[in-house]
Amino acid sequence: MPLPVTWLDVFTAEPLSGNQLAVVHDADALEDATMLAFARETRLSETTFVQEATREGADYRNRIWWSKGEMAFAGHPSLGTAVAVAARRGERSARLVQETPAGLQPIDVELDADLRRARASMLQEPAVHGELPDPAAVAAVAGLDPGDLDPRLPPQVVGTGMAQVLLPVRDAGVLERCAPRLEGLRTLLRPRDCATLYVVHAEPELGFARARAFFDDLWGVSEDPATGSAAGPLCAYLHARVGAERVIVDQGVEMGRPSRLEAQVEGERIRVAGDVVIVMTGDVQL
Repeated sequence: MPLPVTWLDVFTAEPLSGNQLAVVHDADALEDATMLAFARETRLSETTFVQEATREGADYRNRIWWSKGEMAFAGHPSLGTAVAVAARRGERSARLVQETPAGLQPIDVELDADLRRARASMLQEPAVHGELPDPAAVAAVAGLDPGDLDPRLPPQVVGTGMAQVLLPVRDAGVLERCAPRLEGLRTLLRPRDCATLYVVHAEPELGFARARAFFDDLWGVSEDPATGSAAGPLCAYLHARVGAERVIVDQGVEMGRPSRLEAQVEGERIRVAGDVVIVMTGDVQL
């Protein structure tokens, strides 16, 4: 049977920028091996599959896959999937609760009259502030020198549903020189169960940051154009370190897919928001 699929660009108001996402609807009958194979077929950073919820309070179950397997949580697949679900239901305004292995995440969606452009936001999980890895070692993984780092802000593992290694650098020019090494990236991320090395130049007093996110997949070192599951931890980190309440993150610039992510403190959690564009709808034979 053909299954409906929605293709979106997330964390952007302009098509063909931001972070791409494919959402397969009505996916309850699909086997895990099929979902993994299709995620590899798309060659996107993530692909999602919408299934019936199994936990009380959830509107649907969001199965998030990348080239190596299923993920417990991710940012742009959460916002994009909620927009795809609301649009398919014909709802211009919706508050949806997705079920993931990380928990239940409420997501607010506002769509335009054509159900093509949207604004979405979600509450991520309470922040977990973890290890402070050796700055020089993390800098070396990114292909940088210790002098490139921000002396005010040490590297740290932080997660709001998925752990990330945050690496603050002293200026935006450093971002352009990043050249992560595959083996070093794997050694850094895998033992800590982290998704990305999030290299960021933050100006918390202005409420802005610019970032790049690197991870390893089947094809080597990859870069993510927009990482909502890292923008949340960055906001939590800046709040804990310098009292910042909100940060706007520009990402994907070096990839030619500019993205903008907005994160702010909301009680004990972080709300991450952004624009979403539906680029294509159709069916897929799986």
